[in-house]
Parts: sequence; C-alpha cells; structure tokens
Amino acid sequence: MTSFTFGFPTTVCSGRGAIWSLLNFFKDVEVKKLLIVTDPGVRNADLFATIMEVMSKSGVDFSVYSDVEPNPSTDVLTEAVNILLADKFDAVLGVGGGSSLDVAKAAAAMATNPGNVLDYEGVGKLKNPSLPLFAVPTTAGTGSECTPATVITDKKNHFKVSVISPYLYPKFAILDPELVVGLPPSITAATGMDALTHGIESYVSKQANPISKGLAIQSIRMISESLVSSYENGSDLYAREELLIASLMSGIAFSQSRLGNVHAISHTFGGIFNIPHGLANATLLPYVMRYNLKACPDLFKDIAVAMGQDVSGLDSIEAGYKAIKAVSDMNVSLNIPSATKELGVDLQYLDSMVNDSMRSGNILVNPRETSSNDIRNIILKSYNGETSNL
Repeated sequence: MTSFTFGFPTTVCSGRGAIWSLLNFFKDVEVKKLLIVTDPGVRNADLFATIMEVMSKSGVDFSVYSDVEPNPSTDVLTEAVNILLADKFDAVLGVGGGSSLDVAKAAAAMATNPGNVLDYEGVGKLKNPSLPLFAVPTTAGTGSECTPATVITDKKNHFKVSVISPYLYPKFAILDPELVVGLPPSITAATGMDALTHGIESYVSKQANPISKGLAIQSIRMISESLVSSYENGSDLYAREELLIASLMSGIAFSQSRLGNVHAISHTFGGIFNIPHGLANATLLPYVMRYNLKACPDLFKDIAVAMGQDVSGLDSIEAGYKAIKAVSDMNVSLNIPSATKELGVDLQYLDSMVNDSMRSGNILVNPRETSSNDIRNIILKSYNGETSNL
C-alpha cells in the first residue's frame, strides 16, 4: 500500500438548526468584526433572515458583501479584499454556494498575503495563515466548506485559477438542511451532480488512499439515494441533509486525492463560456467515465454497486458500463443536457479548451493517462453527444 498523510482541520456542525452553533464558534475565536460574503440571490432569499437573526444575537459587529457572481472573477475578489482591509475585519463568514464560499476563502487569504491571487496559482504557495473563516453552504455540491482550495476566474485570460493551500480550510463549517429547502430544483440538480462527480473522480484518482476512497464511495451511495428525491421534493429535509453530508464527504475525499479529467475540462468551460460548474461536470461525467473505464474497471464496478445497480454475473467492464448508464439516467431524471453544445460550448475555442485543460493538475491524477488529443476527443464527443467508446 502506498504511504499517505491524511489531515482535516475543519470543525463541522450538522443538523437542523445547526446555524445557531455560529454563536459558540464566534466566541471560540473571539471574533470582533465580521464580513459576511454572499451573492444577491442568497441575500434576497428567506434563509438570509435566519442568518441576520443569528448575527443580531451574536454581539459581533458585521457588514455584508453580496456582489459575488457565478464563476467569480478577480475583480469581485479585489472588491471584497479591499473592504476587509479598509474596515479592519478580523474574520470572514461565507454564506452561499461554491462561488460565495470560494470568494470568502480567497478574500480571507488575500487579506493576509501580499500581491494578487493569480500569484498563488497551484499548490502550497500561500505564505501566511488566512483570517478566521466560517463557511455555511446553501447548496449541496461544491464541498468548498471543507476543502483547502478556491477557484477564481481570470477574466482577462478566460481561465479559472485554482489556489490550493491548507490555509484555505475553513475553521468551522455549518451544514443546516433548513437553509437549503428553498433551493430551486435546477440548482439542486446541478450542485448535486457536482458532488457526485467529486465522489467518482476522487474514488478512481491515482492519488486516492483508503480513507479518501471510503469517504468517496459512501458519498456516491448517499447521493444516489437522495439527489432525485431532493430534486422532486425540495422540502424533504432528510434527503437534503443526506446531500449536504455527502457533499462534505466527497469534498474531504477530493481534498486528499484531487480530481480528474472532468474537472480539468469543466473549469475551461467556466472560464471561457461562463457555464455553471455543476452543469458542466454533470454533462461531461459520462464521457470521461467511458474514457477511464478500461484503466480501472474494478473501481467502476464498485461505483455501480454504490449506485444501486445489480451487477450479479457481470465482469468488471460490464458492471462499469452499468455505472456509466446510472449516471446518464440520473442526468435524464434531473433534466440535465446530454451534450455540451446545449450548454453553450463553442468549438471555435477548441484549441484553447484543450490547452487550458492540459494545464490542470487534475490531468496528472486521472486514472488513465491523458494526452491533449485525448482531451480533444472527449470534448468533441461530449459536444456532439456521441456515446461510442473513447
């Protein structure tokens, strides 16, 4: 067995009404002045009244920055950092989906590290600890509340920059299903498939270890059991809580293992076309699974079983195809497109998509060795909805 190191520094509080545990967390860290980072949709949603009620009882001075955009840019991050520094905030609370949490994490880091976030692209380049960071996800998908990573879009170069550092782990994360019951079905679907992609890519990663694989396969099982239920009945608190926990588990898993070709490509779709990350992942996932199947069929058989498929009497390759079909069928149930051209991908940018995908470190841990020509073929097949083997 390959040697590995596992660490996870975030304290997690989960359950109905868990948001109120923020009061104790603020006291633990002795927060005096807090910046809440969120987006306009969350600020105008009913759930934000609960956040305000908690803050009113906290005794903490706070302000709200709510200009976060999907696939957040360096411009938005700069605004948030300038506010943090000008008003001398000593902690950050991210409330929302992956975009809001990514900006909160990046802002907390850039408030204590000089220069531009682009200077820190890659792994382990941040020099100073971030401001204390609290994370409250209002979607179940990105896992950003429990990862050492943030993704910010460089609009000038149409590229999504990943910064990875242990300083980006939130200090506390809150999983409260009562905050996600109002999530629209389309966002439930996209973010849930994002979490499933995390679980699957983590499980088959070359860098996976026994702990990450255990978390990943359980997350796949839980998402398979709860995502469609959450999509069809948003008020199902049990299913909502299952999804939140599964998203966290897959996030912890890929923090150890990294991801694979789906994320290498989907980040280019976000950077160039501003396609929502979860939708890009969901649509790409069956195509990348087909490409990877021959490299690790036994692992794909495990995934099929975790997704509730009967693999009796099947060899690993046959069982692996059942896993791919289960993902495709789930996409259909969630009204997710089967071809990336339906997302707005434009093949005139094919060379840029290939080059930017190959720049991702996720390519290196994908279970099947991948060349630029392989990426090109995956993009073309996913664009046209071709289901032949890659």
